[in-house]
Amino acid sequence: MNNLPQLSDLRVFVETAKRASFVRAAIALEVSNAYVTKRIRVLEQELGVKLLHRSTRKVTVTEQGERIYQWAQQILDSVDGMVAEVSATQAEPRGALRICSSFGFGRNIVGPAISQLIARYPQLTVRFEVFDRLIDIASEGFDLDIRVGDEIAPHLLARRLAVNHRVLCAAPAYLQRRGTPRTLGELSSHDCLVIKERDHPFGVWRLREKGREEVIKVTGPLSSNNGEIVVQWAVDGRGIVLRSLWDVAPLLAAGALVQVLPDVMQEANVWAVYPSKLSGSAKLRVCVDWLEASLQALVTTRP
Repeated sequence: MNNLPQLSDLRVFVETAKRASFVRAAIALEVSNAYVTKRIRVLEQELGVKLLHRSTRKVTVTEQGERIYQWAQQILDSVDGMVAEVSATQAEPRGALRICSSFGFGRNIVGPAISQLIARYPQLTVRFEVFDRLIDIASEGFDLDIRVGDEIAPHLLARRLAVNHRVLCAAPAYLQRRGTPRTLGELSSHDCLVIKERDHPFGVWRLREKGREEVIKVTGPLSSNNGEIVVQWAVDGRGIVLRSLWDVAPLLAAGALVQVLPDVMQEANVWAVYPSKLSGSAKLRVCVDWLEASLQALVTTRP
């Protein structure tokens, strides 16, 4: 076999095999009967096999034709899928999207990124909501959830948008008054500012130190379901906080907070979570692509 078969000839063969008729295949493809007959003959010559049994009443597929039919169908499905995806990507996205996120990250990072998204794609409309609880995006009608943290159920579809981690920090006044912890075990004797935010376990810090993970139970006189409030308490000298680097980096740079146990961190990457495959929605795919580029810039360039 010197020449590869043409996709158009494979399509003619598949239609003819499906419909068991040259005439019906010609009608479906909007070509002449003679064209169908010729292309089938060319394909048989190129493949070196007989694909169809012809009679005056109907057309049947040969044993070898059945095998070629299965391969041809897979090839055509793949090509059609590729063309559809490229076309959808190039098309101007339009329509409504419902997006959710957590309070602080949604207000400070996701909100500004969505503003730029709408400026770039004016045919989109977005309803953006923030919550202090974990959202069941499918049952609650959301297209997309932007989450901080790697605790994602295995049945959900997700894409990592940006790398991030949480660090321990406290105000200089607190550390001067209570001392600086030198080990993870010493955290239990300190005032720790606990956040109950979305699906994060209350009062339990899962921390990593030089590749080793430890689970620490912490307590303190103050707790809240709002991370911004707790960060302000830390600045006021009320205790030690575990918070995302994107959030506290400006305070660390300004000296309002000091990192405690600098070898300790908690993975808290930024994820897009969605109920269905991105390939099924051009507007959702464009949105996730945009947010990935935007959030990487916003998270990694925080001072």
